[in-house]
Amino acid sequence: QVQLVESGGGLVQAGGSLRLSCAASGRTLRTYAMGWFRQAPGKEREFVATIDWTGISTYSADSVKERFTISRDNAKNTVYLQMNNLNAEDTAVYYCAADPATPTLVGGRSQYWGQGTQVTVSS
Repeated sequence: QVQLVESGGGLVQAGGSLRLSCAASGRTLRTYAMGWFRQAPGKEREFVATIDWTGISTYSADSVKERFTISRDNAKNTVYLQMNNLNAEDTAVYYCAADPATPTLVGGRSQYWGQGTQVTVSS
């Protein structure tokens, strides 16, 4: 069984920063692509960013491209999402995901999902 556990969410003022972490346990996901998604109240879940298993190739949604950075530490089986210059539209539950294929994540699907962490940005 694979577990993905997100942490680092919270309440932040507009313009502030947060760093989300997602720790994987149960098996190594070193060869898996990892990603972040989010779901705002009343909206569908949307893709945020993904990183390949090497940590070299990343891809982000246009809405966050200049503000969010995804990274990973395979030795720690952990993926991160550094979020800067947050605004109210970033308020959502953020989910970590892991899948063998990056295109699957970009397409909005994943083999494994975390339970989510709430990010609230006050304006």
